[in-house]
Amino acid sequence: MKEYDVIVVGAGPGGYVAAIRCAQLGLKTACVDEWLGPDGKPSLGGTCLNVGCIPSKALLDSSHHYHNLQHLLPAHGISVEGASIDVAKMQKRKDKVVQMLTRGIAGLLKKNKIDAYPGHGRLLADRQVEVTAHGTAKKDQLKANNIIVATGSVPIDIPVAKVDGNAIVDNEGALAFSEVPKRLGVIGAGVIGLELGSVWSRLGSEVIVLEALDDFLVTADRNVAKEAQKVFKKQGLDVRLGAKVTSAKAAKNGVKVRFEDKDGEQSIEVDKLVVAVGRRAYTADLGAEAAGLKVDDRGRIEVDGQCRTSVQGIYAIGDVVRGPMLAHKASEEGVAVAELVAGQSAHIDHDIIPWVIYTHPEIAWVGKTEAELEADGKEFRIGSFPYRAIGRAQGAGETDGFVKIIADQKSDRILGVHIFGAQASELIAEAVTAMAFHASAEDLARTVHAHPTLAEAIHEAALAVDGRAIHF
Repeated sequence: MKEYDVIVVGAGPGGYVAAIRCAQLGLKTACVDEWLGPDGKPSLGGTCLNVGCIPSKALLDSSHHYHNLQHLLPAHGISVEGASIDVAKMQKRKDKVVQMLTRGIAGLLKKNKIDAYPGHGRLLADRQVEVTAHGTAKKDQLKANNIIVATGSVPIDIPVAKVDGNAIVDNEGALAFSEVPKRLGVIGAGVIGLELGSVWSRLGSEVIVLEALDDFLVTADRNVAKEAQKVFKKQGLDVRLGAKVTSAKAAKNGVKVRFEDKDGEQSIEVDKLVVAVGRRAYTADLGAEAAGLKVDDRGRIEVDGQCRTSVQGIYAIGDVVRGPMLAHKASEEGVAVAELVAGQSAHIDHDIIPWVIYTHPEIAWVGKTEAELEADGKEFRIGSFPYRAIGRAQGAGETDGFVKIIADQKSDRILGVHIFGAQASELIAEAVTAMAFHASAEDLARTVHAHPTLAEAIHEAALAVDGRAIHF
């Protein structure tokens, strides 16, 4: 039996980051991961790198270039006759990006002298982990003073639309289409559904998104959701709210989807159907309960504010615990736990974790929404500023969207920042930094922003909190 200071189970953005930080701090570390790539070989990085964040953004960028070629560049005086999309080449590029990054992680583990164990990890009593190698009965027994569980999440499946990997797919299948579907159905208008729907819509699909809820993007700010819905509709995304799918059956030429809405029973026929109704914690055959860990009614491992489980020496991070299922949240929890194990102080402010939806325009926010503050009885002021009044946005032809800043009525401390617009995923970092240092709207208003930039929208929104925006 091999012994370690730390064993990390899972090598996604939470697990591999935790393992690297542990090694940096001088801890003898092992990392167990069961993911296999398309070639049947171990592929580190978890869902995010293999079939999530990275490949989806690679395709989003490809589809964005193609869309701009047809719809944005002509206004710049740039015209191309007979533009076409080579889906096979686009997919090959995406796969190359994924392969390069997964190999990079393997190199990082090796560089940091972390022992990698390909296979399925199962928790045993007394802080032991049993690793079953792929395709064999071979088992390794590992023991450590500390274990970090970072097994991530898997797509939620629904009985009325069983994924078959062909006509009915989950997010993984939707990233691997060999051709552009003429008609694409998507169940779920959340982050994954909108992003994947956006990819194929830009490439020419007629996309119909069926959302069971009556409201659009319930987790986002209401002003942002309303404006985004309007823009996406203009782009051609057919988002149908209050549409509860009752059945989906694959046929020879596609999928027939039945659903109910305010007008009664409806049906559509699509070439492909993407099931994107959310994700659930992945604890399959983990042995969590046998090891003494407490699991909630949603299958998540229960932890305290510092990711400690109910068993001393065992921690859990990322999608397998409470909180938003975001790669950067998992990574930061991994770093914090590694430092805690090494005897250092560790802290994560879960109140200022940024959210991003990679549609176009992008949606990003941090902190509280207006509705949440109203429900809490907080008094606040709002400053909002549109992209169309920003010179850089006009020059780029990216004028949809706005920045909204919410500040405390008395202290002026920033309580939330919400952005709908180009480069929102990059701009939100300024807001996160400001909130991390407890900045006020006045602090942002007095910070010099370069001109011309999209970031000026943040500056102007901060000025608008006090009713003194300059350019609108």
